[in-house]
Amino acid sequence: MRQLEHFPNLVTMFFTRAAEKGDAPFLWAKHEGTWASISWREAAETVSRLAAGLRRIGLNPGDMVMLVSENRPEWCIADLAIMAAGCITVPTYITNTERDHQHILDDSGARAVIVSTNKLARTLLPAALRAHACEHVVSIEPIPSGQASTLAIHRWDDVIGGESADVAGCAAGANFERTDLACLIYTSGTGGAPRGVMQSHGAVLHNVEGCTNVISEDFGWHDEVFLSFLPASHAYEHSGGQMFPIGLGGQIYYSEGLEKLASNIEEVRPTIMVVVPRLFEVLRQRILKTVEKQGKVSNYLMRRALSIGAKEYGGGVPLYDRPMDLFLSRTLRPKIAKKFGGRIKAMVSGGAPLNPEVGIFFHSLGLTLLQGYGQTEAGPVISCNRPSAGLKMDTVGPPLKNTEVRIAEDGEILVRGELVMQGYWRNQAETARALQDGWLHTGDVGHIDEKGRIVITDRKKDLIVNDKGDNVAPQKVEGMLTLRPEIVQAMVVGDKRPYVVGLIVPDPEWTAEWAKEHGKRNDPAALREDAAYVRALGNAVDRVNAELSVIEKVRRFILADEPFTVENEQLTPSIKVRRHVLKQAYGERLDALYKR
Repeated sequence: MRQLEHFPNLVTMFFTRAAEKGDAPFLWAKHEGTWASISWREAAETVSRLAAGLRRIGLNPGDMVMLVSENRPEWCIADLAIMAAGCITVPTYITNTERDHQHILDDSGARAVIVSTNKLARTLLPAALRAHACEHVVSIEPIPSGQASTLAIHRWDDVIGGESADVAGCAAGANFERTDLACLIYTSGTGGAPRGVMQSHGAVLHNVEGCTNVISEDFGWHDEVFLSFLPASHAYEHSGGQMFPIGLGGQIYYSEGLEKLASNIEEVRPTIMVVVPRLFEVLRQRILKTVEKQGKVSNYLMRRALSIGAKEYGGGVPLYDRPMDLFLSRTLRPKIAKKFGGRIKAMVSGGAPLNPEVGIFFHSLGLTLLQGYGQTEAGPVISCNRPSAGLKMDTVGPPLKNTEVRIAEDGEILVRGELVMQGYWRNQAETARALQDGWLHTGDVGHIDEKGRIVITDRKKDLIVNDKGDNVAPQKVEGMLTLRPEIVQAMVVGDKRPYVVGLIVPDPEWTAEWAKEHGKRNDPAALREDAAYVRALGNAVDRVNAELSVIEKVRRFILADEPFTVENEQLTPSIKVRRHVLKQAYGERLDALYKR
């Protein structure tokens, strides 16, 4: 069993792997329809030259450098070069507004920004011009002249320069310690202004070491291939989708986006994927719809696979089901596996709670789905399900290696270890609230089961407490609603109220099929006023209510005017519902549900 070395910092880990891997491929991206790679050696040379270039334009150790880019090889190279120069990376989302950029620039005091495209620069530059500390902008792609005056605009190629790279010197100069600050990652925030989380080199390395331990002990560590899909600026992708592959000496392919993700998976054939629950819910619906159209035999096989998988998950496959189980392993399951590339060791879900039904679905089809748990303030991975601990989909597995977890008297999950943040940047009050006696107060409520696995019941602050004092976990109810083919998104409320009510976004594909079947025009605005359409959605809610306790049942609901998206600020970039934004937009209509 191979273990990861105890590296002093992230830069040393990268240069160590680059020296070992040499001309082997490292970073992949699509160019004009063809996958092209950058080798470890080429990446190390570019990182060294870019680090030297950042110092040459005047950046000093400890300076903050903001990074605004879509997922691409240059993101990884820029991140490593910023750190190699002794600076601190401040990753930001490409969906950020000018106001968001302004807040992060002013709060972090970033002296420079690396931006990828002219499109992203249009939102960034006005904020950078007003920022009190920003002096330099480095553009990966050309920015038309005349867009900035008080900022020094540098071309990526010019900063990198043409001279030979001093890889050995750059690697030797990485004398940072694990306690040194590596990056300042702003939480996307389901409420309020984003806060800068101070992650040390050790915090991220702790995550890499812990995740490597899971892969090594439960799956074997060999020639890993990752498909990067989540925003690289998100702590989950930064640690799990970038630094973890680097630690493993793996390859990283950058996805072309959600619309091409399915084809990218088949082409790349990843061994490990780091994703969010919403993607699995979408893939589950697509698989079911595809099978539904393939006729009675395929539908029968799917039903049997799910039935046998549920039994196997619950304790074992009965003797009478084993011939069918063997048949499915030679027919249906290989077809599904091929859609995922055919060599997936594990798909790791994180960033939000995974509905157990979704996990059991993929388990039944022969795909290993692990649910992880964490938050930006903890590197961000705290725990992960693993086969050796017994896969149980309503848990998030045991804590990572060298991670302490305990449950406070009020049920809050507390975490201690090297993974815990150094605090919130320039925010002592919030730091004091979150960090007490060395323990990170996660704000999540849960318990630890008999096998040492963490079970999360809900967010402490998101719990609905009705007018009788009963607690309702909204995420559980919302997760069950969105598993229905009729519903794509949902939010429920009911704090200090007699019952729970909901806000629902109908599934567009189901809506189109319903409209065609009933001879109606597929016009969402008109359908929201159609009694039969609303009644059909009500039937879906009733089916969910049949599985809920009395206090959890959704008694009434309204339909949303539009889907929850990052663009309308109703979702965070990590695809979490922004409850305060939705309550502001729909509050009066939701309140009216209690007056009928």
